[in-house]
Amino acid sequence: MTVHSLQNIHINLPIFKSNVKKIDVHLVQEKLYSFFIEIVNKYAPEDVLIEFKSVFLDCLVLKKLDLTLGIYDVFIDNEQNFRNTLKRCCYILVNNWESNRKHKYTQALIELIDNYKSTAIDYKYKKITIFQTWLYNFIQSQDFQELKLFAYKNENKADGHWVNRYTSYLLAAQVLDKKNPKEQKEAAKKASKQLKDKFKFELAMYVARSQSNASSQTRYRNPSVLGDDILRLIKAIVVRKGVFSYDNIANIFLKQTQNQTFKDFKESLVRYLIFSVQQPKFVETLQQQLSEKLLIWKPECNDVIINKYLLLRTCNRMIDFLTTENSVQPSSLFVLLLSQGHPLTLVIVLLKIILICKHSRSHLESRIAHLIRYYDRYSEAECQWFINFIEIFNITFAIYAENVEYNLIKVEETEKAHEVEFDPNAYRVFSQLKR
Repeated sequence: MTVHSLQNIHINLPIFKSNVKKIDVHLVQEKLYSFFIEIVNKYAPEDVLIEFKSVFLDCLVLKKLDLTLGIYDVFIDNEQNFRNTLKRCCYILVNNWESNRKHKYTQALIELIDNYKSTAIDYKYKKITIFQTWLYNFIQSQDFQELKLFAYKNENKADGHWVNRYTSYLLAAQVLDKKNPKEQKEAAKKASKQLKDKFKFELAMYVARSQSNASSQTRYRNPSVLGDDILRLIKAIVVRKGVFSYDNIANIFLKQTQNQTFKDFKESLVRYLIFSVQQPKFVETLQQQLSEKLLIWKPECNDVIINKYLLLRTCNRMIDFLTTENSVQPSSLFVLLLSQGHPLTLVIVLLKIILICKHSRSHLESRIAHLIRYYDRYSEAECQWFINFIEIFNITFAIYAENVEYNLIKVEETEKAHEVEFDPNAYRVFSQLKR
């Protein structure tokens, strides 16, 4: 279908006619969603963008009262209904285009909305002014900021605000938000996974090439902002392998606690999380704070044998204690632990929680997103300690991914046979895909 024949086909649909009486808003929404689902699957993206513009933008530049205001007339006195409808229509298009690798049209859609400029209208056309305000409010809203994540997720993260480097977490948080339409959740889930997979691949390739004798021109870019310290960090994480690996300790913990009461399980969980932590002050703070919070939580379940439901609820609650308890501000424990200068230790504690309950991973990523949103008001220099934590979190969870394996191989013999302290310079780290 050509642009000319597609353009304004919605004008002939009953739902867009202003003389329809007793309009069922829900019915109009469903017909509109079906309309965009149909055309995005049938027609060229350029044509679909023209139709989107005709439905939501063109009618707001009308200067004659005898012309219809189209979709806006349906939502008189209900701005929230309008916003929800516009938002879902956007994601119907975005989900389709992102799935079919037509990313530039996602960008075009966001730019089309973002570049909208209301035209000055005589005061007597008050209704149009109200609807222009609705659209302006949407453009200024958090909903539109979330939509823009899809437009710029593949751009150079070195440019712009530091938050842009962690888009995968902001997208992951959209998946868990019950208020979001299903198309947004689907698109966010796929986009977040793509970004995380990209980071894992770049990290693995950087590790492999940075330790080779190949020319520096053939080396992969370091996906982290930690610089050359990244290799020492990776070695410090990977060194815990074998019998005392975090995976094995997690499996032992689950077996030993499977028949415990909930009360006993909570006590065991605190001991598990502080097990093998080297920093005494960190251990003392963590044990005291978690014990105070956790042991009084859900006392009505204390005599119940631990089960998968309680395990998930408890792990999610522990994550809240360690990150943010209200989804807005960082928890006091998060600030206190990082103020002691051990971000890797906190990350490992969070990792140990996920290793005993993988279903808590999405909850953790959502909480990380909330922390990022809280600190994005600060410059990179002002919250460098938080960025350092996120970078370590990124790397640690990439190393413990399901499809990549990292190992250390000793290449230098320690001069002192009795020396037990780990020397990262004596090892090289290797990464490979798991089969």
